[in-house]
Amino acid sequence: MKIIELSPGNPRLASDLLPVLRQLRPHLTEEVFREVYEEGHAQGLRFTAAYDDNGMCVGVAGWRITVNTSTLRMLYVDDLVTAAEARSTGVGHQLLEHLQTRAREAGCHQFRLDSGTHRTDAHRFYFRERMVVDAFHFGKKLD
Repeated sequence: MKIIELSPGNPRLASDLLPVLRQLRPHLTEEVFREVYEEGHAQGLRFTAAYDDNGMCVGVAGWRITVNTSTLRMLYVDDLVTAAEARSTGVGHQLLEHLQTRAREAGCHQFRLDSGTHRTDAHRFYFRERMVVDAFHFGKKLD
């Protein structure tokens, strides 16, 4: 497996990464994704893709390093998805390991992600990866 970071403007964002990311975020069009990544990149947003031995993108992680008063420096995962046909093959584990290594190298004290309450299969995976529920994430849609 090859894991690489794709910068804004890389043509593989649309051809390889976006089809996998849309399995988690079906509302994303190519145009919206490009706009979000261009703006988000300046705020630290990065996208990492996992490729199998046949050169197919089989996993995606969107993440950023942030600093705040509660966690100090942390690597926060915005998006983590394994392509449906590659689930339970170790892709998610390898992406998490890769990102945790990046976090340690960057001096992070925490590694965090949120997962929708309806994603029970993902929750089982995170528990197997020795992650814990240590906070509630509250949200409110704004008009």
